[in-house]
Amino acid sequence: MNLKLLATTVLAAVGLLVAPAYAGVDELRIGAVHNVRLDHGDLVDGKEGDNIEAELVFDSPDFLNILGSPRPYLVGSGNLEGNTSFGGVGLLWRWNIAHHWAIEPGFGYIIHNGERDNPYPDGTPQAAAFEDEHQLLGSRDLFRTTLALEREFGPHSGVQLYYEHMSHGQILDRGRNQGFDAVGLRYVWRFNPDPAE
Repeated sequence: MNLKLLATTVLAAVGLLVAPAYAGVDELRIGAVHNVRLDHGDLVDGKEGDNIEAELVFDSPDFLNILGSPRPYLVGSGNLEGNTSFGGVGLLWRWNIAHHWAIEPGFGYIIHNGERDNPYPDGTPQAAAFEDEHQLLGSRDLFRTTLALEREFGPHSGVQLYYEHMSHGQILDRGRNQGFDAVGLRYVWRFNPDPAE
């Protein structure tokens, strides 16, 4: 069994087992992100535009205590310009850093509908034009890493500034891997209040 198939199977199994069997929904998050990229060291607009994202975050089940009690999540992201949309699963860790402030790293797995490879021969004008307009992700499935800074406003709501990076990391596939980066802002509604202290 190759590594890609193994990773896909394990993550899909975790998502399928945790989400329906463990119905303790903790948070609903709605936000918008803008695709960005590095161009010779400068942060510039990406090729993909804006996405609207929604996440359901679940209470941490006991069997994840060994990993520091991360919370499972389901995410869906739709591109407003018909470019890359995706859905996936993952885990979020939360660390309170000050009264009403927290940071939250996350790691997950997504499947997207974006472009993987350039369909035109290298060096042709068509290939150059296609690459100017599309982020080439190399693989249909990608890892998703996130980092959020949260400010809570009352026991049930908060706002997060967050960054996300999606890439196959030369693990889920080989070859082309431009990755996908985005920054955004999202609103958090917490069903079971647990304010950052």
